[in-house]
Amino acid sequence: MARGNGRNSGKEGGGRQDGGRPTMTDIARIAGVSQSSVSLVLNEMSGSRISPETQQKVREAAHKIGYKLPATRGPVATAPAVEKDTIAFIVDEISTSPHPVVSLDGIRDHAFEQGLLVSAHATRSNPDLERAVLRSVLRDPSIAGVIYATIFTRKVSVPPELKTIPTVLLNCYCEPRQHVAIVPGEVAGGFAATAHLTALGHKRIGFINGEPWMDAAMDRLKGYKQALATADIAFDESLVRDGDWLPLRGYEAGLDLLSMDNPPTAIFCGNDLMAIGMMEAAQEKGLRVPQDLSVMGYDDQELARYTHPPLSTLVLPNYEMGQKAAELLIDMAIHGKHMRPMTIKVDGPLVVRETTAQLAGAKKR
Repeated sequence: MARGNGRNSGKEGGGRQDGGRPTMTDIARIAGVSQSSVSLVLNEMSGSRISPETQQKVREAAHKIGYKLPATRGPVATAPAVEKDTIAFIVDEISTSPHPVVSLDGIRDHAFEQGLLVSAHATRSNPDLERAVLRSVLRDPSIAGVIYATIFTRKVSVPPELKTIPTVLLNCYCEPRQHVAIVPGEVAGGFAATAHLTALGHKRIGFINGEPWMDAAMDRLKGYKQALATADIAFDESLVRDGDWLPLRGYEAGLDLLSMDNPPTAIFCGNDLMAIGMMEAAQEKGLRVPQDLSVMGYDDQELARYTHPPLSTLVLPNYEMGQKAAELLIDMAIHGKHMRPMTIKVDGPLVVRETTAQLAGAKKR
């Protein structure tokens, strides 16, 4: 996925033509650099690989249009208000799964393009730690707004402190609706993954789901059932197994399905890790993938590209969800746009690789 910095170019000039307050965007245009570079220089972020020449160009452009550098701001009592140029990303877990990290990438990249930075806080589902994080965030005058996220999609009780600051929920939602929420389109994802297999002529399609109490598992099962119904295939509960998102359970459930008197010709797995276990079970049974059995994953984790053969899967759009959350938060917090509380679902594309194939003898659809 290409992730550009959105380099600004244009003729060097003075301040804003509309007479408004100078911004980092104006500095980027004059200096001929990206907005993220401007933000890094003006916020004096250590460790950035920006040449001294570029840093000097940014500072000169800022001085030319009257932008107040952090280093030259006067006492709080007499200085203008601190620019709100930071988004606070608050998530319950970040180190136990790649998904929130990819969402953070999407938030950071879009924020940089708009001249903002991101501060990340992991609360580990600890109420005391979350309260401490919220106190710190709400005291910081540079925080424009908050993206409040969870590691897996679920309903949350939004901290009441967030009523006082622009907030977008990411990978979670609340009832009744109080904020804009961005979640993955899991029903559509389950439908697309299963429909890919029915289009290849498969009618007996197994499904190894995740933990059944989770929103993602429930919605992917709904999508699986809807795709079968669309293809005039009756839902067969005996072809469904509950899993736990891990390879071992994919292997165990796969052996179980493949030991049936009339085993499935294709198996849709609720995530890529279980699909890897499923493929090991197929190998143990002496089945070739995809010649004898088609296997479909979900998530498009990095490892899906390196299985043998490479795994067909469906993208869990964490990066795009992060981008969307940042976009909407900036619209509200920086541009003053009013957003009514709503839930926005982001769909992920199908990625067809080499573990799915036309069923032998089936007509192409």
